[in-house]
Formats: sequence, structure tokens, C-alpha cells
Amino acid sequence: MKLISILRLVFLSAFLVVTLQAGPSLAVSPEEMLKDPALEARAREISAGLRCLVCQNQSIDDSDAPLAKDLRLLVRERIVKGDSNDEAMEFLVSRYGEFVLLKPRFTMKTLLLWGFGPAILLLGLWAVHLLYRKNKSVAATAQATGAVELSKEEQDKLNKILSSESDS
Repeated sequence: MKLISILRLVFLSAFLVVTLQAGPSLAVSPEEMLKDPALEARAREISAGLRCLVCQNQSIDDSDAPLAKDLRLLVRERIVKGDSNDEAMEFLVSRYGEFVLLKPRFTMKTLLLWGFGPAILLLGLWAVHLLYRKNKSVAATAQATGAVELSKEEQDKLNKILSSESDS
């Protein structure tokens, strides 16, 4: 009985892996593919770097949206006409803007986008450093002044005095 459960789990896992891996490859239909494998490989490489403008978080190679299909066909058309990879990408960027690129280029316009992550990280490290330094100085001050912790009785007495002062 235990062996059957394990076998079911193995087959289910294998099915899920195959299904999830096959998903992106099914987006490109066979009639879209180029006959020349080298050109098809170039088209796939370009398509992997272009954003589906409908899905916005998928490449056109992975998307089933009609616009993604049109863009894939356009990429293949440009490659067949003899465009280089850069020329095909530039053609799409000129038509749809920088947003069509999954990985934005490093330009003055995108400097904030590229620099924001490292800047926040450095700011966080600086804040941690300041907190560490402050805690270290508080501990050093307490040690230098000879401050000691209050006993339970002393703490209760202090709390009683403070509460009576706040009541009056």
C-alpha cells in the first residue's frame, strides 16, 4: 500500500514537471516556426528578451496573447529579411518603446531604475551601522558610569513612586 502511494506521488511529480516545462514551448505554434533551425534559434533568443505588452510580465516567447503572436511573427519576418538581432530589437523598440524590452537598457532615463535597488541596500546598511553604533555607545556609557540593574524590589518601588507622581 505504501509503495503504491509512493509510485503515485512520483508519477504525479513527473507529470507536473513535464507539464510546467512544456508550457512556454507551447506558446509558439508550429506554423510560426522558421524552417531554418539557426534562424529559429535567433528568433527565440530575440523573443525571450521582448515583453508581451498584454501580459507585461512574460516574454513574447512564453505568452499566448494574440499580440505576442503578432510580435513573434514580426521578429521572424525581420530575421528572414536579413536583420541582425540588434536591428530586429531596435525595430520593435522604435515601434513600441523601451517598455517592450524585458531587461531595460542602462541609459540616463533608466539610471534611477538601475540605481534605486543598490541605493536602498546601502541606506539600509548605513541605518544598521548607526543602530549598532548607538547601542554600543549606550552600553559603554552604562558601564562607564557604573550603572547596575535594579533588583525586583527596587523596580517595584520605582514603579510605585512613578505611578503615584503621575496620579497627582
